[in-house]
Amino acid sequence: MTEESIFTKIINGDIPSDLLYQDEHCICIKDISPQAPIHVLLIPKKPIPRLVDATLEDQHILGHLMLKAGEIAEELGVADAFRVIVNNGANAGQTVFHLHLHLLAGQTFSEGMV
Repeated sequence: MTEESIFTKIINGDIPSDLLYQDEHCICIKDISPQAPIHVLLIPKKPIPRLVDATLEDQHILGHLMLKAGEIAEELGVADAFRVIVNNGANAGQTVFHLHLHLLAGQTFSEGMV
């Protein structure tokens, strides 16, 4: 059996978090090491290690995460300017191998890195 990720432990309530939103498919928490004034993570409850590991069966949850990102940005008052990032693999900066979306806002982002 593979070891549970920190996100699975947060979802299960084994590790406390700053929970902003939860439904049957995902949670949204504040990032513990923010890279912008607003930096939250949208995490599916189903543990998908990387985006590339998602299957057709995961299409609904992937769409759900994107729609929730927009709704949460609206609730946070940043719907006019935010960035959504998914890191896929260690060389892309993924440190927790449980798919998650980073929603960053509250600052102007440069055009150099998209």
